[in-house]
Amino acid sequence: MSQAADREARSRHGADGRGGTRPALLLGALGVVYGDIGTSPLYAFKEAVRAASHGTGTAEPAAVIGAVSLILWALILIVSMKYAVLILRADNRGEGGIVAMLALLGARHARPGTWQALLLVVGLVGAALLYGDGAITPAISVLSAVEGLKVDAPALDRFVVPITLAILIGVFLVQSKGVAFIGRIFGPVMLAWFAVLALLGIGGILHQPEILRALNPFEALDFLTHAGWRVSFAMLGAAFLAVTGGEAMYADLGHFGARAIRQAWFALVLPALVINYFGQGAVLLAEPGAIENPFYALAPDWAHFPLVGLATLATVIASQAIISGVFSLTQQAIQLGFLPTMRIVQTASDERGQIYVPAVNALLAVATLTAVVVFGSSDALAGAYGIAVSLLMAITTLLAALIALKWGYNPVAVAAVNGFFLVIDLVFLGANSVKLFEGGWFPLVLAGLVALMMLTWRKGTAIIEETRASLRMPEAEFLERLRRDPPVRLPCAAAYLSSATHGIPLPLSRFLERSHALAERLLIITALYEETPTVPEDRRAEVSQIAPDFYRIILRYGFMQDASIPEGLACAVGHGLLPPEFLDDVTVFIGHETVIPKNDRRGMSPWREKLFAFMQRNGERTGAYFCVPTRQVIEVGTEIEI
Repeated sequence: MSQAADREARSRHGADGRGGTRPALLLGALGVVYGDIGTSPLYAFKEAVRAASHGTGTAEPAAVIGAVSLILWALILIVSMKYAVLILRADNRGEGGIVAMLALLGARHARPGTWQALLLVVGLVGAALLYGDGAITPAISVLSAVEGLKVDAPALDRFVVPITLAILIGVFLVQSKGVAFIGRIFGPVMLAWFAVLALLGIGGILHQPEILRALNPFEALDFLTHAGWRVSFAMLGAAFLAVTGGEAMYADLGHFGARAIRQAWFALVLPALVINYFGQGAVLLAEPGAIENPFYALAPDWAHFPLVGLATLATVIASQAIISGVFSLTQQAIQLGFLPTMRIVQTASDERGQIYVPAVNALLAVATLTAVVVFGSSDALAGAYGIAVSLLMAITTLLAALIALKWGYNPVAVAAVNGFFLVIDLVFLGANSVKLFEGGWFPLVLAGLVALMMLTWRKGTAIIEETRASLRMPEAEFLERLRRDPPVRLPCAAAYLSSATHGIPLPLSRFLERSHALAERLLIITALYEETPTVPEDRRAEVSQIAPDFYRIILRYGFMQDASIPEGLACAVGHGLLPPEFLDDVTVFIGHETVIPKNDRRGMSPWREKLFAFMQRNGERTGAYFCVPTRQVIEVGTEIEI
C-alpha cells in the first residue's frame, strides 16, 4: 500500500486509526501535547515587550500592539499552518517526531560520504536539540510560575529559586514511580488552565479594546521595520518563545492522532492563548508600568496566590510532558542504533508509552537544576531559550520537504510551501542567534554533547561490526567442521545472539573451540528494529533451518516496540515455525566485547574511541535489554581493538 493510500485508510477509520476522536484523547492532548506552549503566556509576551522597552521599565503602546500582533501571527503561521496542517501529515504509520522522519527517509543505513549520510547527521543534530529543550523548558516554566509570588510579596524574591529547585527535584524524583497517577489529572488541570487564560484575557480586552488593532499583521511589520534591527531582532527572538511548544504536536502524534491534536488546538488552545496575549497587551496599554509581570496583572489581587498555584501545577505538567518526551526519544534512538542500550523501565503494565530511563532522568535533572542556579530567573533563562528550538524547527521543515518529495508530491508546490515556512524558521533562528552569548550557548552545548555521543556510537558500532564480520565463520565452513570433528552433544537447547543475519556468531564458534561441545538443539537469534513504529506478531519471526535441530531466527520489531527474546521465541513456536522443545529451559549465549582503543589511523580519533569504549562499558547488559532472565544468560567475552 502506498503512503498516500495508507494515510487515506487511516483517515477513514477516525482519528488516525483510533476509531474516532474521543473526549479522553482531547483531554490527553491538552495535558501532554500543549503543556509547554500552554504555559508560554507566563513569560513570552513579557519578554517580547521588554525587548522593545530599551530598559525604561515602561511599555510603549506601539511596542505592545506590535508584540501582540507578532505573537498572534507566529501562532497562526508556525503552529497552526506549519505544524497542525502541514507537518502532521508527515507521519510514519501514525508516529511522529524527528526520529520517525529519519526512518521514513531511510537515512539510518546511509553510506559514509553520501548526501543521505549528511542528512542523517542533520537529523541527529535535530534529535539532540530536543535534549537541550528538555533541560530548559522545566526550568523556565516553573521559574516563571513561582515568580508570581513577587507580585504581592516582593520580599519572597529570594525564595523563588529555592522553591523552584524543590519543585523540580520532586518532578524528577517522581519519574521512577511512573506518571500514571499524575497523568489522570493532566487533562482536567490543563483544561482549567486554558479556561482561566481565556477568562483573564477577556477581562483585559474589555477594559482596553484598542488592543484589537493587533489583529492586523501590518502592526507587527510596521513596528519591526521602524524599530531598528537590534530591537526588531530582540523582539522576534522573544516572541518566538510563544511557539516553542509547537514541536510537541508532531512528537506526540503517535499517542493521540492528528485529528485529536488539531481539534484541541483550533477549538481551545489557540483561542485561549490568543485571548490571553491580547489581554496582557490590553493591561500594558492601560498600565505601561505593569511590564514586570503582565500575566499576573490580569488577575484581581485576591486571585494572585491561587493563580500562582494553578500556574505552578500547569508548569509541572509541562515539565513532565517534555521529560516523558525525552524518554521516548531516547528509546527510539537506542532501538535505531544511535545510542547505547540503557535500562528502560516500563512504569505501567497497560500503557506501553509510559517509560522511565534512569540514566537520562539523572542527567536531565542535573542540566535543569544547573540552568535554574546559573541563570536564576525566567528573564535570564529567556536568553537561553529559543535558539535550539528554532534550529530544530528549521530542520523539521527541511526533512518534511524531503519526505514530501519522496512521497511524490509536486516539487514546485513543495519548494513553495516548505520554502515559505523555512524562510520564517530562518528569520526566527537569526533573531535567536543574537542571544547566543546571553545564554543560548547552554542548550546548544547540551545538544552538541548528545549529537557527539550519537555519532560516536553509530561510528563505533559500525567499526565493531566490521571486526565481527571478519571473525565470523561462514555457515558452510562451520557445518563442515562439525562433520570432520563431531563435538560432544549436550542434552539441552542453546540460543546464540547475533547482530548479523548470516554467518556463525562469535560466541558459538568460541564456545565450540574451547569446550568441544554443543547443545543438541541450536538457535541463532537476530533481533532487528525496522524503520516502522510497530511490527505485527504475524511478521515477528522469520525462521530458516541450517541443519537438523539447528535454526536461524530473525525477530523484527518496530522502533516504538520493546524487543523481547522470550516473546519472539514464543511467537515463533505459536505460529508453528519452531518446534516447542526449543523453549525448554533454553540457555542464551551473549557476546560481550571489551573495546580497547588503539592509537592508529583505523577507526576514529583516540578521544572518540575512548568515549565509545566508555559508553560501551556502561550500557545496559544485552540480556536484560532483550528481557532474557538472568539465570538463562551466559556471556562469552571477546576483546576488540578499534
